[in-house]
Amino acid sequence: MIETVAETGSTNADLASRIRDGRHVPEGDWLVADRQVAGRGRQGRKWFDGSGNFMGSTVIHPTDRDPPVHTLTLVASLALYEALLPLIPDPSALQIKWPNDLMLKGAKLSGILLEREGQAVVLGIGVNLAAAPELEDRATIALSDVGPAPSRDVFAETLADSVARELDRWRQFGLAPIMRRWLAAAHPVGTPLQVHGEESQAVEGQFAGLSDEGSLLLRLEDGTTRAIHAGDVMLA
Repeated sequence: MIETVAETGSTNADLASRIRDGRHVPEGDWLVADRQVAGRGRQGRKWFDGSGNFMGSTVIHPTDRDPPVHTLTLVASLALYEALLPLIPDPSALQIKWPNDLMLKGAKLSGILLEREGQAVVLGIGVNLAAAPELEDRATIALSDVGPAPSRDVFAETLADSVARELDRWRQFGLAPIMRRWLAAAHPVGTPLQVHGEESQAVEGQFAGLSDEGSLLLRLEDGTTRAIHAGDVMLA
């Protein structure tokens, strides 16, 4: 089920509130907003809510039999990639940037935010379908910049199907095939990256793939490889 509201603070916050209130939010149900007045991205950033864009959230209920919960970031980004790919005139222009940004022609097209709420995970996704914000620290782009903007409601159905399909694959076949497909969709090994931690100084290096648990591997100038578990990654 896809529930649509004209305006809300944040679809992630709304679903988290329902969980805290003891309401069961079934996996596969989505809350989609025409407008968010308090949308959030990673590290507390405000999320742009341009008219015609996609802003929605769903809930995932992990079990003890599932792969590690933190790898859902790879699942979510791969599901979004698969939903977007048929809409891109030049598929090679679409790439995933660790941990879960979708980049089109090197510019930010979307954002993904996963938040733990009790035993559940709230997954929020925002996609620049019709318009992109102007940001000082990074280039942005909308699908409308490369072709006709898709219907938000049609895209919502496509994305919901894609997320459900990738979750099923994650549970049935484990993390290894998800990681192989994620790497095939990501920027190439050797891509220069800059990683900003919340407190530490920026670290520069080259993309060296993923660790067995899905962390970013960064090859440093001295030839050593560092595993990055969290941080803001920029294409250098």
